[in-house]
Amino acid sequence: MLTAKERARVEVVLVRARNPNNIGAVARAMHDFGFGRLAVVSDYPVPLETARAAIDADEVVARAATPGSVAEAVRTCTLVLGTTAVGERALEHPLWTLKDAAARVREHMVDNAVHRVGLLFGSEKTGLSNEELSHCHALVTIPMEQYAGVRHPSMNLGQALAVCLYELVREREMERVISAPAMATSGDVDRLRELFAEVLQVSGYVRRHPAKSDEAQVRRLLLRAVPTAMDAPVWMGVLRQVLWGLRREK
Repeated sequence: MLTAKERARVEVVLVRARNPNNIGAVARAMHDFGFGRLAVVSDYPVPLETARAAIDADEVVARAATPGSVAEAVRTCTLVLGTTAVGERALEHPLWTLKDAAARVREHMVDNAVHRVGLLFGSEKTGLSNEELSHCHALVTIPMEQYAGVRHPSMNLGQALAVCLYELVREREMERVISAPAMATSGDVDRLRELFAEVLQVSGYVRRHPAKSDEAQVRRLLLRAVPTAMDAPVWMGVLRQVLWGLRREK
């Protein structure tokens, strides 16, 4: 199970959640399982003061962050997982069962003491958009019973969060790997993406292949490469040198 220090490095991110009762249910589940870092990303003011009615969860809600974007919410995270009911969505990420995801989160935490994990949950009605999912390294789904006439079975936001957190904290044997390299944060990856996009622009690649150059697609490409914290500045230096050479030729 995750230790208290490891749970403190897990960021629960609610994207476009607007129902204060659901936010309160999330806060209560977080408190019950020993998690305290909550961020709510929304285009509209979030009525957090009404969510503070969550039993025993006042402190979780009171400390909740309200970043202006998903990128800002996960910028310090080294592993970002998005939750999905899958449905008819065209998947562009690895899809992990909750059991596999929990094992990988624990391994990631033990690998390095600076690793941070972001768990993204979408709106109650529409889930996470493809652009929001582009910040994720992988997707997580909770196996559910399939019923005739129900196209996309899904859980209440608070229930889904509780199931995910329980899987993270329950006891199990795990082989621990010590001193693995720290992974690059999402902020590092975004800075790398900006440089990479500039190289694509200056080199003329965007003009010839615009469909393969959009922001979300480039971010997914970089996440699949899984750069470490040591790799990211090296790649940034390489890209800056490439840019210097391209501009010198013009």
